[in-house]
Amino acid sequence: MTTNLILLEVGNLGGLVFLILLILFGPPALLAIIGLVLFRNKKRKAGKVFFILSGVYLVIGLGICGILLN
Repeated sequence: MTTNLILLEVGNLGGLVFLILLILFGPPALLAIIGLVLFRNKKRKAGKVFFILSGVYLVIGLGICGILLN
């Protein structure tokens, strides 16, 4: 009976937390950088769209990943 319980134990979850944080902050940071580059290259409307997409992704990601981390 105890050998079955040992197989069900969870080890170090540091990598999983790092992966969730990468999914949470990676795409919004990338979209913000793309938006900044476009904004500086006289494509202001496209840059603003990428900034807005970055903010929306961050808000949604904080909601979903924040619930998973709690």
